[in-house]
Amino acid sequence: MLEPGSHAFRLLEAYDRGESVAAETMADIIDTTQAAEIVGRIAAARVARGEQRLGYKIGFTNRTIWPLYGVDHPIWAPVYDTTVTDAAAADHVVSLAGFCEPRLEPEIVLGLAAPPQSAAPRAVAAATAWVAHGFEVVQSVFPGWRFTGAQSCAAQGLHARLLIGPRIPVSCLTDDPASLPELLAGLHLTLREAGESGDRDRGVGANVLDGPCHAVVHLMQELAARGETLCAGDIITTGTITDAQPLQPGQRWQSSIEGVPGLAGLRLSVRA
Repeated sequence: MLEPGSHAFRLLEAYDRGESVAAETMADIIDTTQAAEIVGRIAAARVARGEQRLGYKIGFTNRTIWPLYGVDHPIWAPVYDTTVTDAAAADHVVSLAGFCEPRLEPEIVLGLAAPPQSAAPRAVAAATAWVAHGFEVVQSVFPGWRFTGAQSCAAQGLHARLLIGPRIPVSCLTDDPASLPELLAGLHLTLREAGESGDRDRGVGANVLDGPCHAVVHLMQELAARGETLCAGDIITTGTITDAQPLQPGQRWQSSIEGVPGLAGLRLSVRA
């Protein structure tokens, strides 16, 4: 039970209602340790009301966009069975109902077969059962996407929805699992909006803290500082490869991936 009026209570309420919160009213959220405690209380409240934690999102792993948002470190938060959808069809549809200033992030998602044996990219690769391309819909309950890094972490890592494309076993991507960190770091991703003559944005896997497996290492270190670990079955989306793109009803988005045979792009239609 969250204390009414607490930061955790207000942030979860804003999420549930699709409402904004003035960042100035949470100016005392000043570091990620404090923010992680708020995220933990929100997660406990969500599990208590029947939601199931499925894993984690890692945010702001793309250092190239830090100056755009005024942050200087990654963030993380749980994802839930109420926010994660397998998007196995060719065309996916997302509704923006209940979101605050939503944006689209193309990401690489890892599914763990077991907890990594150490905080190293190759240990993450050895523990990974499957890899997928996904779209995360992120949102800001703080108007205009103006916040501190700690505030964005406390606001459930800005997570709204995660659409996961086909889950490709690691064995279908490479004969040598130890090569997975370099393989994913080297991929090229292009994001387009239908009706535009050129690409909206491009990025490489190395944008996310040097690669998706490297981003998971960062998450492991963050969790370890709280006495927590990753678990078998955890789903981890590792951060946007391009800048996050504002979403509007009627848009149709398409991504493409090069450099990792077996990983295909996704198409997404947006409705109100």
